[in-house]
Amino acid sequence: MSRRLILFGCAILALGGAGFVRAAAPPVPALLPLPAQLHVDAGRFTVDARTPIVLADEAASTLRTGAWLADVLARTRGLRLPLKHGAAGAHAIVLRRDPAAPVADREGYTLTVTPDGIRVEARDDAGLFYGAVTLWQLLTPDAKQGAVELPALSIRDQPRFAWRGLMLDSVRHFQSVAEIERLLEQMAQHKLNTFHWHLTDDQGWRIQIRRYPELTRIGAWRTPPEAGREGEPERYGGFYTQDDIRRIVAYAAARYITVVPEIDMPGHAQAAVAAYPQFGVTGQRPSVSSDWGVNPYLYNVDDATFRFIENVLDEVMALFPSTYIHVGGDEAIKDQWQAAPAVQAKMRELGIKSEDALQGWFIGRVGRYLDAHGRRLVGWDEILDGDNVPADATVMSWRGTDGAIKAALMGHDVVLSPAPQLYFDHVQGDLADEYAGRLGVESLQSVYAFPTVPAVLGAAQAKHVLGVQANVWTEHMPTFAHVEHAVFPRLAALGEVAWSPVVANDWPGFLARLPAQFARYRAQRVGYADSAFAVDVGTDRNLALASGRATVTLANQAGFGAIHYTLDGSVPTPASPRYGAPFNVTLPVTVRAASFAADGSALAAPRQRVLDRAALLSLPGTALANCPGSDFRLRLQPAPDAQDTQPVYAVNVFDACQLVPATWMDGASAIRVEAVRLPRNFALAHEQRLVVARPHATPFGELVVHADTCAGAVLASMPLPDPAHGPSRFELQAQLPAQTGERGLCLIYTAPIDGPLYAIGRVALTP
Repeated sequence: MSRRLILFGCAILALGGAGFVRAAAPPVPALLPLPAQLHVDAGRFTVDARTPIVLADEAASTLRTGAWLADVLARTRGLRLPLKHGAAGAHAIVLRRDPAAPVADREGYTLTVTPDGIRVEARDDAGLFYGAVTLWQLLTPDAKQGAVELPALSIRDQPRFAWRGLMLDSVRHFQSVAEIERLLEQMAQHKLNTFHWHLTDDQGWRIQIRRYPELTRIGAWRTPPEAGREGEPERYGGFYTQDDIRRIVAYAAARYITVVPEIDMPGHAQAAVAAYPQFGVTGQRPSVSSDWGVNPYLYNVDDATFRFIENVLDEVMALFPSTYIHVGGDEAIKDQWQAAPAVQAKMRELGIKSEDALQGWFIGRVGRYLDAHGRRLVGWDEILDGDNVPADATVMSWRGTDGAIKAALMGHDVVLSPAPQLYFDHVQGDLADEYAGRLGVESLQSVYAFPTVPAVLGAAQAKHVLGVQANVWTEHMPTFAHVEHAVFPRLAALGEVAWSPVVANDWPGFLARLPAQFARYRAQRVGYADSAFAVDVGTDRNLALASGRATVTLANQAGFGAIHYTLDGSVPTPASPRYGAPFNVTLPVTVRAASFAADGSALAAPRQRVLDRAALLSLPGTALANCPGSDFRLRLQPAPDAQDTQPVYAVNVFDACQLVPATWMDGASAIRVEAVRLPRNFALAHEQRLVVARPHATPFGELVVHADTCAGAVLASMPLPDPAHGPSRFELQAQLPAQTGERGLCLIYTAPIDGPLYAIGRVALTP
């Protein structure tokens, strides 16, 4: 029987290597993540409604895995396979947990398809489940329903990393139990095994602690900015009861996912201090924060506060069986400690010279408590700033990879989770319809290309890299629709980075396997983003304005798929003209374009651009660059807690200034701006000094239009309305002096910086 090797660990760098003929190699099945070893053999096996799933051992876990496979196949392929117990038979799918299975690695499995049937074997429960996940993917190669024919093949697979994680922030915005279960199910299907659950912060306390009921009675609720206006609720919040948490932990465990809770300390403590001010530094009761960013509230360092923390951790450990407990440790600005005589006296008593060292002592004391209870501390890389970190503490590196390098050199285990590459609150694309989030763009390709082990680490230090994790911070994700858009399909890239051997880092191959995954998402109603494949319709605006003709370019971010387009406003299909090179059009015209996979399935929804004089003289605010001096940028919604996904506005919270690119101005004698007022709910801590304040001539400020640059002549000044009255979205208009040729504009809001933010929805130049 002929056998052809598709991938074998790290030994083969590419198909067509020595001893292999590229042209004869069969296509790689649409598996994500790609297995470590995969051989395709001669022969076929068909799975249809008569094919049983045979449970070849009596373990309850094998029954669970078989039931999961039967359920997911019924939901996504319409195949309802019977479950049977007993010995392996012919023409069946056999699941078997066997201590002598040929793969020895934890979470590993073998999967064999022959003309007589399918066999999945593993030494442990998790491995058998992951084998079932791979089999389900083999049985869903497309969007069709019913029977599927598989090639004969053999897979031997195991993960590259032990920690394959996703963090969800349930504090800034709250998700239901059912929504979290949906996310956990998708994590399991991508072979991720660690759910890091962010449960406490300045903006809310989300976990029921029975000994301290005020944590959820008070700490779980905040008053939003502009409460009750234009979609903002009167109060926002929620919490998970201990029964909710047990349900989520059990649901995750059934899918071989460990839930690691995060209880933030010593900073990000405002919600806790709002509930129990005696455990804060000042003794004063703040409100639960409605501001994103870095708030000043810290825990005290007295014995009473540590008893509170230990009592909380006792209940946390009773709910979460995970070895690791995450204690945060990040962004603890030390102003309150510096100003508190009692804290300074404690430092002198301990012989501690700095507040950073005091944080190290604080984290060390908590770490010793966890050690005494058989748990291990994990924290963000700031825990290294002190000298008292427990020797067995694990460091999660988020400020780039420097923290991971430092920790590994010190002998600590590390998890790579750096901003911005693995921060899924960064947007996936820069088209006008992208959802709210942080800029710049962290694309699907940038996640896939993430280098998991820093090159400076030697072999001994590299062994401390437990794995990788992406983080879903939800300041700008008020609904689960936002979460899904941010997570998918980047989770598929993360899954392959975390699981597959380094040789599998093959971007073209990943893209080729992705259309089948999109079909699986659609079958399960997962709201994935199509940003990587959305077509950007480009042209030279000024040439088109001056000549009435335009050269059109079409491209998508991933550089993958066939782009088809129409010029009559109709929906493009694979039968529409295929884009091959820039083409010329005469204005006016409407260009619609979409990307398609080789099988004709759509990779992204069609995008449209109207090319006429009015449209070319109009730009969305998201297309306007920041003024020089600051590259910080967010895409924000008008109400931080509202349910809509659009519109969004590009905002620099440090400087309300944007640039209109050079535009052919002949005949443009007026400007119209769709403006929006946004809450200034950002706690900037020591960076507040960087916010630019400008003089204003009217009570609430103006939108000032400068010629060419921000130091150019003032062309117009449009007063802003009273923010206490009227809608948050409004229109500003002004006449402009006659302009000719290509000229740029600088638009500056001069509103007082102790009031709301302002942004631009759209700017249009008109006759």
